[in-house]
Amino acid sequence: MKRKRLIVIGGGAAGFFCAVNAARMNELLEVIIVEKTSKLLSKVKVSGGGRCNVTHHCFSIADMVKKYPRGESFLKKAFHHFFTSDTIAWFKERGVELKAEADGRMFPITDSSQTIIDCLMKEVNRFGVEIMMGKEVRAVTLDHGQWSIVFNSGSTIVADYVCIASGGYPKSVQFDWLKQTGHTIVEPTPSLFTFNMPGNAITALMGITVENVTVKIIGSKLTESGPLLITHWGMSGPAILKLSAWGARELKAKNYEFGIIVNWLPAYNENSLREQFQKIRFDIAAQKIVNRNPFALPQRLWQYFLQQSGINEDMRWADLPAKEQNKLIKHLCAQEFAVKGKTTFKEEFVTAGGVALTDVDHNTMQSKIIPKLFFAGEVLDIDGVTGGFNFQNAWTTAFIAAKAIGK
Repeated sequence: MKRKRLIVIGGGAAGFFCAVNAARMNELLEVIIVEKTSKLLSKVKVSGGGRCNVTHHCFSIADMVKKYPRGESFLKKAFHHFFTSDTIAWFKERGVELKAEADGRMFPITDSSQTIIDCLMKEVNRFGVEIMMGKEVRAVTLDHGQWSIVFNSGSTIVADYVCIASGGYPKSVQFDWLKQTGHTIVEPTPSLFTFNMPGNAITALMGITVENVTVKIIGSKLTESGPLLITHWGMSGPAILKLSAWGARELKAKNYEFGIIVNWLPAYNENSLREQFQKIRFDIAAQKIVNRNPFALPQRLWQYFLQQSGINEDMRWADLPAKEQNKLIKHLCAQEFAVKGKTTFKEEFVTAGGVALTDVDHNTMQSKIIPKLFFAGEVLDIDGVTGGFNFQNAWTTAFIAAKAIGK
């Protein structure tokens, strides 16, 4: 019996997961991964600071899908086929234990992304998946039930099935080869980026993290809470990255120029903090304000707030004038910043947009337009916030595609 051939376009997490699972489920299937660069699993390698944030410790589909600015209803159905618990079990069966951290992110217990890479490479070798590198696809065409994949070099390879797991593209023109197949492409937009604040005094505090803040984008409904990291170009950290994901299209429309309000003490608003100040001034009246920071904020940040409020470092709490006190309260609860531009978040950038989900069957990941063509991962118009959600989309969609092809 002649072996059928599957070509998987893309050597990332989704491409590998589709390839190894399809090969495992059907030994009569010849599986080839084609990758345009000289690197494999590059996002897996750098994710989570080199530890690989494999998935998120969440076992409720209803809760999980709320972490996807785009693709929520599609994944609500897809997750019934392969979910976080299946991801954990899949890696465990192959000797890779995952652990959950306090914020729900899950990593291999080795704290090394190489563990995930080695696991996937082992599966590739075990099931005889071939890998072709330096092969950029120029076109995919179907003729008499056979796919032809044309590379930039002019060479061609034929296949019975194609799974496109090429990842997201930052520019619309990079999707042209996919548009030629008749699929609708949702305009790509950057997601998961940091906020630039050129020339702002706060950038002198680079490296400081505040564990819980609330950030609101002025003139919109966008608000997020979580850790915030001050960088030499502005602000980053989960609170900012989540905002960038939910606001991807809105912020692009503003050309990445907008204002934000940061509440450094989300337990308070300006009124409740004013009341708290009366208590503090009574309790520690004789102590110097600079030495006694009652909110457990990083000391350098506290000194920055005093400077911004015009408060002398030698001043005692008892002597704090009303005007300076009100400035300090404003800075702590509602400090405004002008954002001018963005910076892509390391190599972990994510693109909103891609193949329209209306063109894809969530039960099989097969195109509704052309048979035997499948999609997996970030090439679809699905993206999650930071925390392992984008990898879970990759594992889920790739597994569903592999199962449908393997059958």
